Amino acid sequence: MQKEYPTRIDPAEFESSIYKEWEERKYFHADETSDKPPYSIVIPPPNVTGSLHMGHALNNTLQDIMIRFHKLNGYETMWMPGMDHAGIATQNVVERLLASEGKSRHELGREEFIERVWEWKEESGGKIINQLKRLGCSCDWDRERFTMDEGLSKAVRKVFVTLYKEGLIYRSKNYLVNWCPRCHTALSDLEVEHEEIDGAFYHLLYPVKGTDFKFEIATTRPETMLGDTAVAVHPDDDRYKHLIGKTVILPLMNREIPVIADEYVDMELGTGCLKVTPAHDPNDFLLGAKHNLDSISVMDDDGKINAEGKGFEGMDRFDARKKIIELLDSVGLFVKKVDHKHQVGHCYRCKTIIEPKLSDQWFIKIKPMADEAVKAVETGQIKILPETWHKTYYNWMNEIRDWCISRQIWWGHRIPAWYCDDCGEIVVEMEDPTECTKCGSKNLRQETDVLDTWFSSGLWPFSTQGWPEETETLKKFYPTSCLITGFDILFFWVARMMMFGLKFRDGVEPFKEVYLHALIRDKDGHKMSKSKGNVIDPLTMIDKYGADAFRFTLAAFAAQGRDIKLDEARIDGYRNFVNKIWNASRFILSGYNGQKLESFNNLEIEDKWILQNLKEAEQKISKATRNYDFNEAAGSIYQFFWHKFCDWYIELIKPRIYDDERKEKALAVASYVLEKSLILLHPFMPFLTEYIYRLVTEKESIMLAEWETFEYDFANDRAEMDDAIELISLIRNIRGEYNIAPSKELNAFVKTEKTDVKDTFAKNKALILNIARLEKLELTDNNVDKSASNISNNFEVFVPLEGLVDFEAEIQKLKKELKKLEKDHNIFGGKLKNEKYLANAKPEIIEKDKAKFTEIDEKLKKVNETIERLSRLC
Repeated sequence: MQKEYPTRIDPAEFESSIYKEWEERKYFHADETSDKPPYSIVIPPPNVTGSLHMGHALNNTLQDIMIRFHKLNGYETMWMPGMDHAGIATQNVVERLLASEGKSRHELGREEFIERVWEWKEESGGKIINQLKRLGCSCDWDRERFTMDEGLSKAVRKVFVTLYKEGLIYRSKNYLVNWCPRCHTALSDLEVEHEEIDGAFYHLLYPVKGTDFKFEIATTRPETMLGDTAVAVHPDDDRYKHLIGKTVILPLMNREIPVIADEYVDMELGTGCLKVTPAHDPNDFLLGAKHNLDSISVMDDDGKINAEGKGFEGMDRFDARKKIIELLDSVGLFVKKVDHKHQVGHCYRCKTIIEPKLSDQWFIKIKPMADEAVKAVETGQIKILPETWHKTYYNWMNEIRDWCISRQIWWGHRIPAWYCDDCGEIVVEMEDPTECTKCGSKNLRQETDVLDTWFSSGLWPFSTQGWPEETETLKKFYPTSCLITGFDILFFWVARMMMFGLKFRDGVEPFKEVYLHALIRDKDGHKMSKSKGNVIDPLTMIDKYGADAFRFTLAAFAAQGRDIKLDEARIDGYRNFVNKIWNASRFILSGYNGQKLESFNNLEIEDKWILQNLKEAEQKISKATRNYDFNEAAGSIYQFFWHKFCDWYIELIKPRIYDDERKEKALAVASYVLEKSLILLHPFMPFLTEYIYRLVTEKESIMLAEWETFEYDFANDRAEMDDAIELISLIRNIRGEYNIAPSKELNAFVKTEKTDVKDTFAKNKALILNIARLEKLELTDNNVDKSASNISNNFEVFVPLEGLVDFEAEIQKLKKELKKLEKDHNIFGGKLKNEKYLANAKPEIIEKDKAKFTEIDEKLKKVNETIERLSRLC
């Protein structure tokens, strides 16, 4: 007695148990002693504070596809997981926690605060790891790393000490950096997010000493005038030539500052003169150095005016702005305010507007390493895909500036530098020094700053594998095979890994290929954000539709270089695919008694047809996956399984299933194709394929299966069967067009000049009669009167309709439908021509109306065509 299977399956009933078994059986663990060729990926380490969002879901789904695909293809795969300590983000989280207890990190002190962070990490951090498991990620969890691990910390120190001793790391005093007044730390240029805000140009007057002339200067940041140390004009500007060398009385400060000339000033822009504030603007900083100007910092770490801003001390910078304008206006030195939208830098973590600030910081002279990383891409040593990113990469790398690597926080890798308070020497060694290497003094104190988080994550491909020790893991899996990540961290992370990897692994690249995937947007193409309320939660989608349907949706839309517009309805659609796979499997299992396909001999034509389609699907999927064309790979397996295997092959063999003599071979082929299809599907749908594979094969796991390349060749049989299937499809189309019941047997006549097509239809007549529900199938040399017809490239088919269709009744019915469609066509067409409506309606409503109008327009054309066709047959 055959086992009965439910018509639908619930992924929640088997996903977690299957994943638990995979972990327990160590299927994800890489064997560094294996003779198999290596294939390795390092995970872009999510922040320890993070939770799974759509970007993570896409990124990790694509990595898992590559790992599972290569494992099935005989590689020793290693997917290195881990998390980033996320210095600023994590410190912010713990500081907020302390604030809720009425405490601050300064009250605790550095050591106790760091202990609290570690406690938080163990208790609450890293939730994303379990969320990745829900997604089905086959990471080697035994190797999970954290950027603050002891081994990774050793690698960080090795790199810092080496670069310092080579003169590539240096400490600069009073260097202008991006400063976050909220996080109290410097930020690299990459950590500053520029957003457009509503601002203004404030036009101020600066009196020239000893004259009646006043410079009119436009600025977006009036508060910085408190630190002005010059006014700059172009040396060829006839309006101001005579004033070069004179002095200006700085309003409110009553400080004399010089008028300088520099070709940097644009005579055509604004009023053609600039206020110069070296301590608060990057361009002014360069001008100040060039002209040996004073740098006066007028703000403290909180973004408040300090003692240098006499009269405004203690005021927030934006409050000071208002007060300054009021005072200037009261003395006649304020001209006007001109509203202006402009890009302003914000902290990438807390979104506070950053402030350029003079500070003592540590830097890397990054250009020498950047040049090597550029060469690696130019020579093809490292491939960046899609290649459209090459130009952006080269432009940024060739213009790269020194990297500020110090951060004024406590959580992170503390910079391993000690200052001698007696002679000023800086001591940097692999071991903590006990005395000054220059004067022998024991009066040493360690730098309080920590390293930029991206410093440690830049070592990720080799530090996670045990470097600076030459481990067996490194020997086996370095360089890694590919890196899959979002394009938005190409310079934050990818480029830095290239630079560090080439530098510290003797010119060996950290990965052979980099695939940069696009962003996931909402269904209308808008960026997802909590404020817009258009965020899709991956875990909610997994709960609702299962991980497999969710993963397959992401892969199906992951076209290279194109953002993904994600609609929940798409996920629901691919859940239908999951159900289709299950129902096809259930059909085969219901009659299955362990039949095996022992050879490819004595097969019927539909068997050879599906096997050839399986072979071609495998070729397409393999090629597309290796080339990171995930949408092409997903589309190929979808088209094969749903349309070829389910819609056609299973239907074609149903008569054989109920024929005792033909049943065994049909089920043997069907189960063989199902088993191989599950393997092709596995990288995209790991849980469902594991579940069904065990039922079909009674083997331990699909993860131990082998991807097969098929050697047989049934191309000719496939071509024959394609003609037969096309004929059946054209006859079915006629049934649909004329509302002829599927149970009604028809007569069909085929007209063709091709002998091979005639032979095909003659040879497969019984199959065609059965599947197309025909009473008669004949060849003809002439057109057939009062018949519906359809044409293919190889033949024309005629189906006589006399006695089957009441043409007049059908025409009258269609004319009624036509009237309704014409009415709706006029309504929607009129709305879309109404300028007032178009100006006031919401864009999404207009788009819906356009779509509806297009749908009605297409229906109108089809109804008119059908009426015309029926009229000819009357």
